Amino acid sequence: MLYLPQTLYDKIWDNHVVYSDESSNLSLLYIDRHYVHEVTSPQAFDGLRINNRRVRKPDLTFATVDHNVPTTDRSLPIIDQTSSLQIKTLENNCKEFGIPLFDIHNKYQGIVHVIGPELGLTLPGSTIVCGDSHTSTHGAFGSLAFGIGTSEVEHVLATQCLWMKKSKNFEIVLNGGLNNKNGISSKDVILNIIRKIGTSGGSGSVIEYKGDYVSSLSMEKRMTICNMSIEGGARAGLVGPDDTTFEYLREKIYAPKGELFEQLISDWKNLRSDNGAKYDRTFSIDIDHLAPQVTWGTNPAMTIDVDSVIPSPDDFSKGNDEERKSAVKALEYMDLKPGVPITDISIDRVFIGSCTNARLEDLIEASQVVKGKKVSSHVKAMVVPGSQQVKMTAEKLGLDKIFTEAGFEWREPGCSMCLGMNPDILQAGERCASTSNRNFEGRQGAGGRTHLVSPLMAAAAAIAGKFVDVREWV
Repeated sequence: MLYLPQTLYDKIWDNHVVYSDESSNLSLLYIDRHYVHEVTSPQAFDGLRINNRRVRKPDLTFATVDHNVPTTDRSLPIIDQTSSLQIKTLENNCKEFGIPLFDIHNKYQGIVHVIGPELGLTLPGSTIVCGDSHTSTHGAFGSLAFGIGTSEVEHVLATQCLWMKKSKNFEIVLNGGLNNKNGISSKDVILNIIRKIGTSGGSGSVIEYKGDYVSSLSMEKRMTICNMSIEGGARAGLVGPDDTTFEYLREKIYAPKGELFEQLISDWKNLRSDNGAKYDRTFSIDIDHLAPQVTWGTNPAMTIDVDSVIPSPDDFSKGNDEERKSAVKALEYMDLKPGVPITDISIDRVFIGSCTNARLEDLIEASQVVKGKKVSSHVKAMVVPGSQQVKMTAEKLGLDKIFTEAGFEWREPGCSMCLGMNPDILQAGERCASTSNRNFEGRQGAGGRTHLVSPLMAAAAAIAGKFVDVREWV
């Protein structure tokens, strides 16, 4: 049989196909890990009960609470009744169906896309699903990870499989950038990618990120890039596993140990795209001269360099009438005028957190900007660690004191202000520098105005009270 070179995505897909239906072009894919949280799971568990089904592989399913949990004192009652009900419902469902749960008081609780990797549940070559679009985060480990809907959550719970249509292969090569790291982060890189390919540029595709720059990144920074692949329209993001990946996973709580781990590394080293593998699309970006990025509009593609000005709808749209209309509407919602330097824009709130940027490295970088300074008198700033483990380690390093002495609030882990689904929301008209991943209208609260930035940029904005070029600070 003639062997054809395969991409990393091809290899993982082929390794997990249980059955292919040529008439529908669908394949039944085996799922290695299923992550569950309190928002998208209640109806799925109800469906199991109605149909008298059990969870097929409870030992491969892991649950946590993150979207609705308050980030204030956990000893206090949860005031919001909807949030309280969803959290209690997940607790009851996990108990009934025998699913491990990292509940609100568990030392491993946190945002699902933070705790999966840090506990060693996310492994190279695996298929991972969750009822959350940012499941793409886990692709940083060379795993095929993607979000699913509530009906699909039920299907995976019942069968440990999922019907899928195979996506296209999209290669993004990141060249340079090895000498351009002061003030530049992986968040700037992924915002710039989305700016260039657009929010639908990756539609129908799985993006594999390659190049010397990607290889130089830590796992936490790779996770940031894969996390926002969905904002570029992709089904998932992938980075081939390497020694950085293996050392990150070594001795993690749920990761394989000893001889088995070493044997798996030998297998994982084959999880690379073959020379000559064909991609449906290839895109290259030279990031040697990349500037810190700031969004100005209501989707992540509406991004500019920090030393630039708000674009006019005509400049942004480049002749596309729909894009022009979108820009006009975005400027109105964001209360911005074309030609205004981004560094002239004052802010009211700063949020450092989310599954994009709430890991330890993110907090360390932000603290280095903040240390010895004070938050602007007209800014309310908060830091929300991505997990209890991140919080505990950060406190051992004294990061909590650096932030609180500067005037930041230091909170408990959760999704927090990334989305308006808990008490941490923007008020109408408030402008926020946010390390989260989405900036559409009302995302952080009805009428709130969100500018997506890196942790470095958010920290500097908190101190200055406006956007600044953080390259001048570090």
